[in-house]
Amino acid sequence: MARRFDVALRESVAANLARFERRAAEGPTLVRAAVAATLVGDADGRACFLITRRSSRLRDHPGQWALPGGRVDPGESAEETALRELHEELGLALPDDAVLGRLDDYATRSGFAITPVVFWGGAVPTLVPSPDEVEAVYVVPVADLDRPEIPQLRAIPESDRPVLSLPIPMLGTSIHAPTAAVLFQLREVAIHGRATRVAHYEQPTFAWR
Repeated sequence: MARRFDVALRESVAANLARFERRAAEGPTLVRAAVAATLVGDADGRACFLITRRSSRLRDHPGQWALPGGRVDPGESAEETALRELHEELGLALPDDAVLGRLDDYATRSGFAITPVVFWGGAVPTLVPSPDEVEAVYVVPVADLDRPEIPQLRAIPESDRPVLSLPIPMLGTSIHAPTAAVLFQLREVAIHGRATRVAHYEQPTFAWR
């Protein structure tokens, strides 16, 4: 069932995140990064999230599914980084009070500690993807994360941790961790208020570099 993008949803998500005891990833060699998990409304009034396909011209992780984000610059908070990257990648400028809260950090195989920041992005926002960074941007109904086949877990010989994937019919493919881990926790914590952890989920080997 489609969720409405309305004040009640914003209040519920903010309350769920405020109650959530998030966990930070610790490690002296981890590079701090932040991503924007942004809730928006579509033309039909449905609650959706934004996801991008990275440009094939990028040096790191070209063509992969991602949330807007990047390294935390010196002196920046995770919220400031995510807001900056959201504006740079999608042309979406949000005020500080659009921040609803944070999810758990996710430590990647490539050495980053990603802090997901949840934003309220407004109804039917105007998006202007940066051609240097973004191949395409998609507005996907949150209800697509509640499908019975989500999540999918599979074993790989390279790790004793299960690889997490989310099949998204609108995209015609599956999204893998780390992006899948953030979106799965967005569903569990922000939408449903369930304190579900995702740091133990593995990435597919193509994302290890």
